[in-house]
Amino acid sequence: MSADLPLEEPPGRLNAPAGPRDPDVYHRTYRRWDVYFAIVFAATFLFVLGGSDPGPGLRAVAAAVFAATAPWYVLVGRPALLAEAEDKPRAVVYLVGLFLLFVVPSALVGEVRVAIFALTPQCFMLLRMRRALIAVTVINVVPVMVWALVERPDAGDLFFNSLFAAVSWAFSLLIGSWIIMVLQQSTERARLIAELEASREEVARLSAAHGALAERERLTREIHDTLAQGFTSLLMLVQAVESELDHDMPLARRHLGLMARTARENLAEARALVAGVGPADLDGSSLPDALRRLAARHGEQTGAPARVEVSGAARPLPAAVEVVALRGCQEALANARRHAGPGAVVTIALGYGEDALRLRVRDTGRGFDPGAPREGYGLSGLRARAGEVGGTARVTAAPGEGTTVELELPVRPPVPSPHPSRPTVRTRSAR
Repeated sequence: MSADLPLEEPPGRLNAPAGPRDPDVYHRTYRRWDVYFAIVFAATFLFVLGGSDPGPGLRAVAAAVFAATAPWYVLVGRPALLAEAEDKPRAVVYLVGLFLLFVVPSALVGEVRVAIFALTPQCFMLLRMRRALIAVTVINVVPVMVWALVERPDAGDLFFNSLFAAVSWAFSLLIGSWIIMVLQQSTERARLIAELEASREEVARLSAAHGALAERERLTREIHDTLAQGFTSLLMLVQAVESELDHDMPLARRHLGLMARTARENLAEARALVAGVGPADLDGSSLPDALRRLAARHGEQTGAPARVEVSGAARPLPAAVEVVALRGCQEALANARRHAGPGAVVTIALGYGEDALRLRVRDTGRGFDPGAPREGYGLSGLRARAGEVGGTARVTAAPGEGTTVELELPVRPPVPSPHPSRPTVRTRSAR
């Protein structure tokens, strides 16, 4: 017997379904045992009836007593096999009755001991290991002892019957121990499979929750960087119009036109957000052109100049990188409109490098103390956007010295062209 099998562990029976996929596997497994037990019992019964010694009378008695094992198994044994591990009295009662129905006919007719091949597995299924070993030993030894006391056989018959009992006992211990080991491993495997499936369900749930949270954060950033900034611009323009209606009607009309255009741009951004497409400013346009339009709108709304400088060979970049750059510029301009003060000049520098896209937005406004707790959602959202594409965002400022927002976003080097490369372009537009 394997030395690593604990003697006090529960037997090799399965007390739970073999796996979470099919809760009836355990009962179907025992139907196969039913077939095996029926075949062994039927073969034993035929051996008893088909022999000639010790005579038809004793064989008939042995066959009648042994035939009672069938209803005893159906009425008591099988419920005990399917019962929970705590239901020990029923298992003991069944095995005691089965032993009596077996030992009596086996003392009369030796062929009855063929049924040991059906009794041994049941001992291991119903008892703990130590008790199962004792029961198997009794089942193999006691019938030979009773037969020897009743029949008084000669030495040769006693030797061969004892040898058969010893072989069947060793075989029973070996096979029974192996069965228990296999069933214990199967039970452990079923437990691990159940844990794995539970873990998969938990991972799926957490993934769905994480996806929902990520989508919520994305929508929050998009709304903040588009609709919220547009509404802020509208409020600023409304305040300007209110102060201009009485003394500067042409300027008020001009600001009303800006309000209408800002509302239309907000509507376009809202439609793009609902459709899940990119920013409206990048639709059919390059990133430098989109930044120039942002600078122009900033100048129209504030009256302060904003200029765009582009260095390096401008080229199409991955959409995610261009979106982060555009949103970063929008956030920096929105902060300049709110906090830089009137007349603050804004410079937007966009640099195309071989391995990175660099954006710097600097204003000459009031600035702020970086140590003061005034950072809102916009700058933190900007850092999160940059981090999603593997880039970085940095904000530097000092009271009275303006504010600078810098983005560095990694990009793949451009594919070499067979044609001569274009010279480095540096353009500037002032608004």
